[in-house]
Amino acid sequence: MSQLDDAIARYHKLLQSEPYRDLSWVTALRERMDAEELSAGGRLLCPFLRPHFIPRRQYDQVVKTGHLLISAIDRLQLEVLANPALMNRLELLPAEKMLAAIDPGYKALEVTSRLDMSVDNGSTQLIQYNADSPTGVAWADGLTELFYQAPPVKEFRHKHPLTRTSGRKHLLHGLLTAYKQSGGHRRPRIAVVDLGSSFASASTEFSLFRSFFRSEGYETELVSPDQLEFKGGVLRRGSFVIDLVYRRVSVQEFLQRFDLSHPLVQAYRAKAVCLVNSFRSELAHKKAFLALLTDESIVRKFPAAERKVIRDHVPWTRLVSANRTTYREESIDLPEFILKNRERLVLRPNDDYTGLGTFYGWEMDDAAWERAVRQGVRTTYVVQERVDAPRFTFPLETFGPIEFREMRVNLHLQAALGKIHSCSSWLTASSSTGFSFTSGLAPTFVLESTR
Repeated sequence: MSQLDDAIARYHKLLQSEPYRDLSWVTALRERMDAEELSAGGRLLCPFLRPHFIPRRQYDQVVKTGHLLISAIDRLQLEVLANPALMNRLELLPAEKMLAAIDPGYKALEVTSRLDMSVDNGSTQLIQYNADSPTGVAWADGLTELFYQAPPVKEFRHKHPLTRTSGRKHLLHGLLTAYKQSGGHRRPRIAVVDLGSSFASASTEFSLFRSFFRSEGYETELVSPDQLEFKGGVLRRGSFVIDLVYRRVSVQEFLQRFDLSHPLVQAYRAKAVCLVNSFRSELAHKKAFLALLTDESIVRKFPAAERKVIRDHVPWTRLVSANRTTYREESIDLPEFILKNRERLVLRPNDDYTGLGTFYGWEMDDAAWERAVRQGVRTTYVVQERVDAPRFTFPLETFGPIEFREMRVNLHLQAALGKIHSCSSWLTASSSTGFSFTSGLAPTFVLESTR
């Protein structure tokens, strides 16, 4: 039995012993989760009764892989910004291109980003790179602290040392670094800008950040884009003057509601405000960016370590079109290849915020897959090789005694200024992407060796 298998078995055995058969500790855990705003859409973030564990050696290796991937992604973004032909292959809207052309005034291409990874024994595969307005840092920190002090976890730690990760301070450091590099010279007043921030009663991750930034001594407000005005060279919401914007609305969502005359764009263009992440982050957010990253003809001059990490850990990706391309150095007719390889391919919209669906070939019959491919050719989709998430058993308590269910687990690695500092895990029984009674976040601890 591996170290991880042994730890999981021991934790589950602990839950079935006294005093944990009495589920009062679960009630207390949920009450604290609710009190600390660890919820989304009216549901608690974590319906599970144990954290996810990742062995130290595996964690260190996946972090090393993540750092190399971020380096390769940043290198490619610089090439895209300098090469209109590559830029065109991302299928950006004209407004997205115009926003990407604006220099944010600081060095980082993404101050904050998230890598969603499938990590199973010796295999690590990138599922997606969240570069535009990634979520999860404050949620992960909150769940980590809550579970670390939960009675069964405290007892478990006596024999199985666990290490916590934390990302909020690193994210704040990233924001402040970007602000200083862009010319900021005073203690910044921070606006967390999100489409739902005009509703003060909403329980969101944004309110957690507001509380945290304030606790660190920074004036912070939640602001909706429609509350902003730019006059006299100053961006403000009412009497609140803004120096630094932590942007939590995606570029796609922003452009669906506003145009380039919006006060936020005016202030950004005039360098009257520091915007994090910058609008350039939309480049790496597009799924078509992975099509460039996995095209050997584009990355062949990258450092050997980066080319290797791309080959080993990024699924083959291509923009769906009626053209020929390459697969493992062989020339293929792309639509024909997609139709013949349904069981190992997935079709994803180029942007997550378009409202278009994802099609998993192995969950569809041939006729439905053919219809999906036709849609992919007509609209903007990418095709990717299948990445299977590892499965682990987790305890849940819904309406009675604890039950154990097998869940798919994706690791969310949170980075600031290109360095990974924290992680959480997304658990689901299906391909669901929303919180439910059987889908949600789980705090993730590094399982240290006892030898």
